[in-house]
Amino acid sequence: MTSLPRPTRRDALRLGAGGSALGALALTAGCGSEPAAGDARALRIAQKSEPTGLDPHLESGLDGMNVLINIFDTLTMRDSSNELVPRLATSWEAVDEHRWRFHLREGVTFHNGESFDAASVKFSIERLIDPATESTIIELRAVDHVEIVDEHTVDIVMADPDPVIPEKVSLFGGVMLPPGYLEDVGDEEFAAQPVGTGPFRFVSWRKAQLLRLEANAEHWNGRPAFDELHFTAMPNPASALAGIQSDVVDMVSALDPEAALQLEGYKDVALDKYPGIRMYFVVLDTEHEILRDERVRRALNHAVDVPLLIEAVLNDSGREAATIVPQEAFGYVPDIPPPERDPDLARELLAEAGHADGIELRFTSSNKEQLVCEALAGMLGDVGVTLDLELLEPGTFAERLESDDPSSLGSMYLTGSTGWTLDGGATLQSYIRSDRRRSRIRSDHADALMDTIEQTIDPDTRLEALQEMQQWLHDEAPFLFLYQADLDFATNGEITWEPNVNGTLAMETAR
Repeated sequence: MTSLPRPTRRDALRLGAGGSALGALALTAGCGSEPAAGDARALRIAQKSEPTGLDPHLESGLDGMNVLINIFDTLTMRDSSNELVPRLATSWEAVDEHRWRFHLREGVTFHNGESFDAASVKFSIERLIDPATESTIIELRAVDHVEIVDEHTVDIVMADPDPVIPEKVSLFGGVMLPPGYLEDVGDEEFAAQPVGTGPFRFVSWRKAQLLRLEANAEHWNGRPAFDELHFTAMPNPASALAGIQSDVVDMVSALDPEAALQLEGYKDVALDKYPGIRMYFVVLDTEHEILRDERVRRALNHAVDVPLLIEAVLNDSGREAATIVPQEAFGYVPDIPPPERDPDLARELLAEAGHADGIELRFTSSNKEQLVCEALAGMLGDVGVTLDLELLEPGTFAERLESDDPSSLGSMYLTGSTGWTLDGGATLQSYIRSDRRRSRIRSDHADALMDTIEQTIDPDTRLEALQEMQQWLHDEAPFLFLYQADLDFATNGEITWEPNVNGTLAMETAR
């Protein structure tokens, strides 16, 4: 294979802009928002997709949660400073390793007037973990049941210890539902007319067009500044650009770097960049006949110029990673440096490992990451590593990630992981322990460290294990460490709002 040239920003723009005219035309097909009633002030948001449904226990996608987090409150939350703060729970503590106690906010009501209390928490969490619900949300898999201590106090009782339950109830696992309303209307009607305690109430949803919410004037934390909140799915960045310029939308969320590059310099479009926590890395099969040699794995890391990748392909929308733990997460070790980017050292290590004439490896990824994959192929090709690239449709790639056949992903695959709990164990959990489907590591030492990280309540013991794990990853190089992606938003310049690093669209603070 001939080495691929390193892409420039001009290349990224050229490749990312394909189909723009068609996308802009799509805006005229009824996808846009509509005026708010009377003199109401509406905040109109475009994102790549819409929810699959409005039952929060059946929605595990971030675009869906972006809507639902405005209708429903959670027990805890991350603020814009990324601190874990009270929401429907005012405080919490570990009673022992199998019991977390939450003290609940008093005087809160659901949109239908039903009171929020300990019974609401018991119902919500036990419905989520009930196999009959068929939820794909797995964060509370270690929970056995919930016990009511009094009207405003509950104990979440664990089947197995879990040190990050307070973090896990800050988003998907912590959404609170009204038990009385659900009993009255049933699951199907609840999904069609959802009722929460959140800052906005559900109004209507014309699928593939507009999902409309209105401000909850009785919200316990005060009325939002915007009277209405509108969500529209616009998967094509050209449509989103046209939407802002034609005053159809006010904000476009979570743009890909190449999409953001298309929007630079356009009149009436402001681009805002925020730190994000999605980690991108290449999983290496450490049992592969070539990759089992630590020198080869280290060589791959030395060969890739990640700062250049971030500049040329990502439009400077990311931070170089030394590990797969986000910088904002509990347990991150800032003293561990990224691998030195040195092609000559990479060639030396490959020669020492008996591969002076080069190697060929099968590389799999979603085709959404084509530009990154082509850049990696070019950089690795410069040191004698030929990649047999297999770029798959996102759905097919996701199926292979969940497959029990590791060979379907080749000897190395590119992935992204968002540890939204902001705990170091979140991104490690699926890729380290030898019994996990996505892991390509077989190490008793790593398994033991993961057991400590996942099961020990004491934060100091966990911190020590997380630090040791990251040093082990640095030394063993079972991954090709790449970058931590930023969050790119486009607005009309009239919105004041700052997300946390999760990037979720909790819009009650927007002005």
